[in-house]
Amino acid sequence: MTEIITGLYLSPPEFLVLLGALALMAVRWLPPAARPRATIAAGAVLVPSVLVLGAVGVRWQLLPVLAGAAAAAPSALSPLLRRRTGRPAWRARWWLALPGSVACAGLIAAGPVAAWAFPVPVFPEPSGRFAVGTRVVQWTDPSRPESFTADPHDRRTVVVQLWYPARESPAGVRRAQYLGRTEHEARTVSDALAREAGLPGFLVDGVPRAHTHAVFDAPVTGGGGRFPLVLFSPGSGGVRTQNTAWAEELASHGYVVAALDHPYDSAVVVLSDGRTIRTRTTSTGDRAKDDESAAGWTAVRAADLRFVLTRLERLDRGETPGPLTGRLDTGRVAVTGHSMGGAAALQAARQDRRFDAVIDLDGYPHGPASPVLHQPTLALTQAITPETDPRYLPRLTGALRRSTTTSYLLTVPGAAHLTFMDGPLYLPPVPSAVGSLGRAESPHVVAATTLAFLDATLRRTPGDLAGTLSAYGDLSVHHPDDRR
Repeated sequence: MTEIITGLYLSPPEFLVLLGALALMAVRWLPPAARPRATIAAGAVLVPSVLVLGAVGVRWQLLPVLAGAAAAAPSALSPLLRRRTGRPAWRARWWLALPGSVACAGLIAAGPVAAWAFPVPVFPEPSGRFAVGTRVVQWTDPSRPESFTADPHDRRTVVVQLWYPARESPAGVRRAQYLGRTEHEARTVSDALAREAGLPGFLVDGVPRAHTHAVFDAPVTGGGGRFPLVLFSPGSGGVRTQNTAWAEELASHGYVVAALDHPYDSAVVVLSDGRTIRTRTTSTGDRAKDDESAAGWTAVRAADLRFVLTRLERLDRGETPGPLTGRLDTGRVAVTGHSMGGAAALQAARQDRRFDAVIDLDGYPHGPASPVLHQPTLALTQAITPETDPRYLPRLTGALRRSTTTSYLLTVPGAAHLTFMDGPLYLPPVPSAVGSLGRAESPHVVAATTLAFLDATLRRTPGDLAGTLSAYGDLSVHHPDDRR
């Protein structure tokens, strides 16, 4: 069911249901002698496919197709039934049948249109030389009280998903579920994200059906080399898996990506013991109060990022068990994030020199603007003007200009805020929401630009970084010598 026919956003059984429904609708317009055989053929395609969908689950997008088939069935079956009873076949005049056929066609066409607008996401094939493995860990910081609860004994816990270079898995191995370790967790997360966006959960019922290219707990690739680290914080209400396409692409090129769930901030976090923690961060509508709250939430996220880096260092040293022991290059670390996660990445880098590079994916810099950044920084943004947000660019460019190292601000034409996550893969292609780059180009642009930056800053790969970045948009380069 999760295998989708490329370009149609339908699984093979769904496609057969569509064909069967179209055939039933067309029966009325065939010559009388051909109608019985066409009805039998349509039924032979439609009925088994419907039974398969009944077993695996029918998506709401197929309901209008089934309704159209049901509406067309009486007209298609009538010649067969009359032949069995010996009664002469009756055929409505074309001008009486045409409105019904048009209505059936409209219902049937609504199915693939809905599947295109709200598809089961198909993740781009990672382009690097490594296969991708993934695993989920949960760590508690014994030194940090949980600020979102009143329990004085509650300590801050984060859930982290790792994507890493892995050995090639045998053919047929089940790929990792999107959004969760299990289908139940994926559905819980999908429903929570839909609520955050103000959408009915059924609209995105295809999202938890998706599988990615990674394999859970796949063996780490051989060779004994160490891999640079990339830590990631999602947007406000976001979850650790929201940039899976990007994480898999980086892992296929030899990076280890560690993406965080931030309990009480992420839309929902499912802990290893099954407990579910839902968000407690809400907007008041008062800009001053919301800015103050966002600064506080950003500080918590920055502390989460610093804590996770510490735990990854312990993991690499073997102080905590794990297959990545001895394989993490903790001397080459980037901190990244989307939206509020980008703000958290900037803050974490200001506070902790263990981070060697920063990537801010369309994130407004909440919180204090000091100390200055000492790490090379790449900020990717949508097109922002003083009319759309008079504070964003001055604050972001100010932070980059005060940096003691070269930093880059890349404005991507056709991008929107959700371009920089997996949203374009499964949301309707509404430019104001997901941009106009398209489902294939959006993840490519984000991956290509960030990979070029990471290769240049963490691996010291020679090349014209500014030239590479400028191919994707309007680039501003801020050198430390430019400071006044």
